[in-house]
Amino acid sequence: SSTVPRPVMSCGTVLLVEDEDAVRAFASRALASRGYTVLEARSGVEALERMKTDGADIELVVSDVVMPEMDGPSLLRELRKTQPNLKIIFVSGYAEDAFKKNLPEGEVFAFLPKPFSLKQLVQAVKEAMGSDATASD
Repeated sequence: SSTVPRPVMSCGTVLLVEDEDAVRAFASRALASRGYTVLEARSGVEALERMKTDGADIELVVSDVVMPEMDGPSLLRELRKTQPNLKIIFVSGYAEDAFKKNLPEGEVFAFLPKPFSLKQLVQAVKEAMGSDATASD
């Protein structure tokens, strides 16, 4: 679609799992404009497919909690089988406690309540990715 050269230094690769096209497009653009490489999936099932092909590059998964076919917590359980250290941010219009009980004990994740702003999204991703990287602003 556009011929903008990719920045040489990507900030990292993010897999965005969101069944609402508008939300996914908005989040994808926001992260891409900040230098992240963004892969998109419309469902948990599609996310697992992306993981099979691009899993080695993906450092962070940003996933909606409530999705058809496979919800966020179920997706996380599947992802953990192959990538125990994968970072995850759950996005939800519901309270964190509403889905936390569906997660494995001691699971570490970040939480971004909907609706979120571009700034909140970028900040959450930066914090999740930056816990072991020394990236400066």
